[in-house]
Amino acid sequence: MTTQRTLLLSLRPRFANAILSGGKTTEIRRRPVNAKPGTPIILYASAPTMAIVGTARLRAVHICDPDEAWQTHHQTFGLSRTEFDAYLDGSSWAYLLTLTQVGSLDAPLPLHHLRQDGPFHPPQSFRYVAATDPASIRDLVPV
Repeated sequence: MTTQRTLLLSLRPRFANAILSGGKTTEIRRRPVNAKPGTPIILYASAPTMAIVGTARLRAVHICDPDEAWQTHHQTFGLSRTEFDAYLDGSSWAYLLTLTQVGSLDAPLPLHHLRQDGPFHPPQSFRYVAATDPASIRDLVPV
């Protein structure tokens, strides 16, 4: 039996809110993301929010050079060309995560609450949810 891993994405609050409101459907990363379509995603909003705010599913991962990424997907990024160029400065590739089935939590799970269940460290960019993460995180996305 194969267990599907859950991806934990760290986002600036502005981008987390844009994803939750539907204004941003593609998340950009500088590093490769080894995930298949259908992978569950947990959305963590970084400081000053510092809370898990929603969930989603991965529709697809597109890998392309930054110019192609901007030309074909910029309407889904929720940021300006200047911000896009600054973020990908020095990167040969853009890793684009297309999100679907986005949902907000009824109440965000604040970092201080998550840490009451044991050590929890949100990622700088992304990581997979581990068996040692609090149950409140592991139970967010049904198998």
